[in-house]
Amino acid sequence: MIRQNLVNRLCLNYPGKHRERAFLEGTEFMESFEQLEAQYERIIHQIMHSLNIYKNKEEFYQLGLITLWQAWKNHDAEKGTLLSYAYSMIKGNIMNELTRQHKQSQQCFYPKDEFWELIEDPSSFPSTDLAHELLKRCGLLTPNQMKWLQYTLCDQMSVKEIAEKEQVTPSAVKNWRQGARAKLKNIMKNNRFLED
Repeated sequence: MIRQNLVNRLCLNYPGKHRERAFLEGTEFMESFEQLEAQYERIIHQIMHSLNIYKNKEEFYQLGLITLWQAWKNHDAEKGTLLSYAYSMIKGNIMNELTRQHKQSQQCFYPKDEFWELIEDPSSFPSTDLAHELLKRCGLLTPNQMKWLQYTLCDQMSVKEIAEKEQVTPSAVKNWRQGARAKLKNIMKNNRFLED
């Protein structure tokens, strides 16, 4: 199956009507490449072992075969032996793939199931009684500032969502927010919130 995938990948490089001819020529090519693969199979496995590859072995082996084909195709006998050229290319490409996969795994974090069990339901925070008490004590706010506070605190809506619900521009909602924050800071600073 790996050989068939390799033939398919190699033949896809040829456009349109030339693909069939490349496939037919590829069968002759594959007979000689199979001999080369038999010679270099142990080297590819040795490189994978030296890099401690224990996951996706078939994927890395196929990458090694593709790189071997590229090395065989591009090899210049005047510059050195095929063995050293193929070895360095195979090891380099496998190391690049390992680096790429490592970076991807570092960027994507998938927490375990226990993590999701510890998270509280966001709809229960803050409690509606506390939110209503806060809204009742914020009598200095305008009706629009009260709307912003209620939507943000109780419904956890974004500025854009509030603007859509109230059929106003996001800029208007931001103005409500700015005014409400200033008044709430003033209330907290003067401790008027804590008084009954």
